[in-house]
Amino acid sequence: MDQMGSCFWWGKNGFIGILSLFFLIFGVETLMGAYTLNNPMEFIMYFFSSSLIILISLVGVIYLIFRIHTFFKASNHQ
Repeated sequence: MDQMGSCFWWGKNGFIGILSLFFLIFGVETLMGAYTLNNPMEFIMYFFSSSLIILISLVGVIYLIFRIHTFFKASNHQ
């Protein structure tokens, strides 16, 4: 188990944050691209898949925010 605030901890959380932001941007781009499609079935597939990508990436961003908030809150109390 890694210690909160170690280099490995920051690296792991930074990697999760960068990956989450990448997929968030990818999901938004896919969602915008869905509205250019002419076939309704393709639109539905792209719309729901991009919504799922956005949802999962937002969970990663929220996870990162809570971890960093917990770190700074714990370091202020010491």
